[in-house]
Amino acid sequence: MRLCLPLLALLAATPAHAAQFQFCWTGANGYTMEGLIEFPDALQNTGLITETDVTGFQIIGFLDGVAIGSWSLDQLTPGTSWTLRFDTDTLRFPTGGIRSLNSYQEWNASGQVNDCGAVGGFGFNGGNYAQDVCVDNVWIEDSSIDPETPLFAQPMDVALVCETVVPTS
Repeated sequence: MRLCLPLLALLAATPAHAAQFQFCWTGANGYTMEGLIEFPDALQNTGLITETDVTGFQIIGFLDGVAIGSWSLDQLTPGTSWTLRFDTDTLRFPTGGIRSLNSYQEWNASGQVNDCGAVGGFGFNGGNYAQDVCVDNVWIEDSSIDPETPLFAQPMDVALVCETVVPTS
């Protein structure tokens, strides 16, 4: 299991009563993302939760295995793009990019995927056009994959595995 030092630091600071899961996203052309989501234990197996329920969250972006940026919940400001849906029954982030179907994800990257921070900024967008990332306030079109690509979380004691996917055309 490859777990980055920033994720380990977040884990060390986590209260024992929090449910924690890790996830890995594989985009196109060598872009990947690892992350951690945390929420109160009482919300496990209760269905869909939103960004207002999450107590800890961190994502780290990579290009060909080299870190290119990160974002965590402690960096949240009133101007941050932050929409999250997570199914606590299936351990899945709903995908497809339809807000009314609760399948839209916006983690420090708006629908334009261009507002993730100027230096060291990183964000993820799961919209209806694609799933893709933002680096330093720039949409990385080369990272784009099909918006319906599943995104699952795994328990912390399971080796983190990313699946290879085919990019959108």
